[in-house]
Amino acid sequence: MTADPTPRNNFTLAAVAAYVGMVAGAVAIFLVVRRYGEGLTAPARVPALAGGVQTSTATSDIVFHLLVALAAVIVAGRLLGWLLRSAGQPPVIGEVLGGILLGPSFLGRVTPAAAAYILPSSVAPLLGSVAQVGVVLYMFFVGLGLNTDLIRRRAQTTVWISHASIVAPFVLGSVLAVYLYPRLSSSDVSFTSFALFIGVAMSITAFPVLARILTDRGISQTELGVIALTCAAADDVTAWCLLALVVGVAQASVTGAVTTFALTLVFIALMFLAIRPLVSRWIPRRSNQRVTPGTLAIVLIGLAASAFATDSIGVHAIFGAFLFGAIVPSDSAVARWLVKRPQSLVSMLLLPAFFAFTGMRTEIGLLSGPSAWFTCGLIVVVATAGKFGGTLAAARLTGMAWRKAAGLGALMNTRGLMELIVLNVGLDLQVISPALFAMMVLMALVTTLATTPVLAALQSNST
Repeated sequence: MTADPTPRNNFTLAAVAAYVGMVAGAVAIFLVVRRYGEGLTAPARVPALAGGVQTSTATSDIVFHLLVALAAVIVAGRLLGWLLRSAGQPPVIGEVLGGILLGPSFLGRVTPAAAAYILPSSVAPLLGSVAQVGVVLYMFFVGLGLNTDLIRRRAQTTVWISHASIVAPFVLGSVLAVYLYPRLSSSDVSFTSFALFIGVAMSITAFPVLARILTDRGISQTELGVIALTCAAADDVTAWCLLALVVGVAQASVTGAVTTFALTLVFIALMFLAIRPLVSRWIPRRSNQRVTPGTLAIVLIGLAASAFATDSIGVHAIFGAFLFGAIVPSDSAVARWLVKRPQSLVSMLLLPAFFAFTGMRTEIGLLSGPSAWFTCGLIVVVATAGKFGGTLAAARLTGMAWRKAAGLGALMNTRGLMELIVLNVGLDLQVISPALFAMMVLMALVTTLATTPVLAALQSNST
């Protein structure tokens, strides 16, 4: 029996030309879409939601209600996560659903009094602050889990696939923006910002959720698992760089956006060329070395400084946290210590605040009527076609067998928590409306839920 063809490792002149043509074609298509879209008009902005169900003036102790909200989300998330795990789904979906069910979309409709007690609108500012801290730390751990050496070793194998899995959904998302902008945006949001954001939101892959799915199915060390992890890691790095550009465009003029993007590139170069070598020499590399409180304090200072730097540049703080995690060697003693200990606290205590906050902002009731649900379905189809189709086509062009290429496409279509982080950034910037936010949250859930059944079907058919 012959082995499945594997992606070719050497770039030929034709491959380089194809890659340049892919990127140039995507830029050309976006410019055409932008030229047409700037002529569209959107309705006036609808007043933002309060961030949850209304609460009475009797609500007094915000800290107490914050703890109640965290406890409720942890319990609901753990219960739903256990049920979904038994069905072969990643537990994070249960945690996301727990936050949504406790918000205005479900509990607020079934029993408003209970919702007002668990997630009162008065708790939203403090809950949002805790959620931001949780997300910043979570993105640091995501960056910490990236094996940049693996990315470099397999760059020739995966660069085409990973970037095709970004370019295809980005182009389709920007085209879809032409349909969405006059219906779900507002007149004070430029079409360029809106189209860029929709394109980036369609391009996200949830690296941590993908890694969990591969581990649960016992295929993380197989050829498909290694290629998927490498592609997803490269995908995330590129997607977060694109998000930095979008944030710059949304917060400033075109000239200001160019300055922001240039400063971001300088910051990335500084981190990898200057800071990373210093970090690699300074932190303990051997796993049996002791991690001192001073070492941890300096790591946390570096994390805070990096997050502050990107926030000052005009890019979200989560990008700086992610980047600082990426420059810390994943095989170092401090990385191993952080992954084994504080990450559990972040995942179990701080991230539930993010799920609760997202649930408060997700109003499924805004999707009223067949037209809204058709638009939601269209978003799911376009997102899947771009991510799954782009990955499948690129994998086949590199010589991968059909079944393996389809499995890689299903894995890259996993969005999960990473998508929710991006969507919350867009809602904070007011680039997307609450209704579109709810649609995109549903898209993230559907595409993530579809990954495990598709993989199971492909593996069963291959036996």
